[in-house]
Amino acid sequence: MKEQVIIADKLSKRFGQFMATNQISFSVSAGEIFGFLGANGAGKTTAMRMLCGLSIPSEGSASVAGFDVYTQTEEIKKNIGYMSQRFSLYEDLTVLENIRFFGGIYGLSDLQIKEKSDALIQQLGLEKEAKKLVAALPLGWRQKLSFSVAILHDPKIVFLDEPTGGVDPLTRRQFWDMIYAAADRGVTIFVTTHYMDEAEYCDRISIMVDGKIDAMGTPAELKKQFDAQNMDEVFYQLARGAKRKE
Repeated sequence: MKEQVIIADKLSKRFGQFMATNQISFSVSAGEIFGFLGANGAGKTTAMRMLCGLSIPSEGSASVAGFDVYTQTEEIKKNIGYMSQRFSLYEDLTVLENIRFFGGIYGLSDLQIKEKSDALIQQLGLEKEAKKLVAALPLGWRQKLSFSVAILHDPKIVFLDEPTGGVDPLTRRQFWDMIYAAADRGVTIFVTTHYMDEAEYCDRISIMVDGKIDAMGTPAELKKQFDAQNMDEVFYQLARGAKRKE
């Protein structure tokens, strides 16, 4: 059995009288691609912030990479990568400057930063763009660079918050090839997406509705459970009953 690198047990977050995330329980194995789905307002972002050590839960328990979400948030941050749905690099720095900057934040040595920078530039085919401002790159290339920087320090887990929003279908497919390659190296992928075709690429999926996990399983299991042809149909069956609005 593979190591469980994310474990949540009745994890909840309350803001005043509003229960944003309501007793969610699940676990994620090392190297798994875990899709975390739900309509806007379902509680996905709140849950992700707790798991990333950015928000302390109100109730329940959870560990990420073996560290407690209440008492070891700094250790969690050192062992994860994170890519926001909004572009998370500095557009007024060059490609190379961004890589070096984040390498320093992640605590890599000068030698490691140089080696990883050279390898990453070559891997992405950005030799001619290395000294260009990131703002000058097409969105798809910026997103692929952002993902690569998020795993520059070889984290155990990378959290991806709608990473392919706004990019064309071909670039989305290329982005997922990068995700598969990272998972093959043992990196655990925790990803939110609004694209239901991308849900099919995940090993397992959970779907949140009104702060709770209403369904969880492999894409095949969920389609069978809900007698659906695709994940769009599964998602709409669950989302139709949601009481919260964005």
